[in-house]
Amino acid sequence: MAHTRSLLFAAYWAVWTSLFLVPLAIFLLSGAPERPIRRATRLWARGILAGLRRIVGLRYVEEGRQHLPAEPCLIVANHQSTWETLAFLVLVPDVAIVAKQELLAIPVVGWFLRRSPMIVIDRANGTQALRTMIDQGRAAVAAGRSVLIFPEGTRGGIDAPLRFKRGVELLYSRLDLPVVPVALNSGQFWPGGMATRAGTIVVRYLAAVAPGLPAAEFLRSTEGAIDRELDRWREIATQAA
Repeated sequence: MAHTRSLLFAAYWAVWTSLFLVPLAIFLLSGAPERPIRRATRLWARGILAGLRRIVGLRYVEEGRQHLPAEPCLIVANHQSTWETLAFLVLVPDVAIVAKQELLAIPVVGWFLRRSPMIVIDRANGTQALRTMIDQGRAAVAAGRSVLIFPEGTRGGIDAPLRFKRGVELLYSRLDLPVVPVALNSGQFWPGGMATRAGTIVVRYLAAVAPGLPAAEFLRSTEGAIDRELDRWREIATQAA
């Protein structure tokens, strides 16, 4: 049954995404206006989440949302699945997501994501990628937008150790914003490809970390807070097995 639902969801993804070809053409002819494109991108993401809920039975809940400040902040989340990349377009409207360049290769969707706009980096480009991330992060904050980064740099399995890469430390020091760590368990339900299964993804916003801390203290506070939540989920999964 889970396999059949995954196939149905894949078909739904394709059909729903194809409906955005017409808006794409209209936006191209009208000079690619940023705000309407961003709204269309959020509508697409809402449709994908609705498809997951109705076809697969995959829902989500948010906990601790009071930790998100009204003003821009740096959101630091663990990365286990495709789910969070698109879900945060809905959970935190207008957020600027630091994303790898490969994401833009997705037909139709990639066009909208590039112009939402995201902070797109080429990880193979080393120092230039970090400079791009910082410059575009500053521009997003100046426009009143929060910045979201998955500091592991790539998806990790639910049992993989949490290891932040250097980019998040640089972004923290340059943007001088409060940091909201976010722990989520999406990998238990959407580990890769279109293979999905029913359940409830938990998105847990944790207490904010103040700006201006030494790098080691920032990493210890943020990485440690997320890792403790992941350990709890791992323990629950082990007990249920």
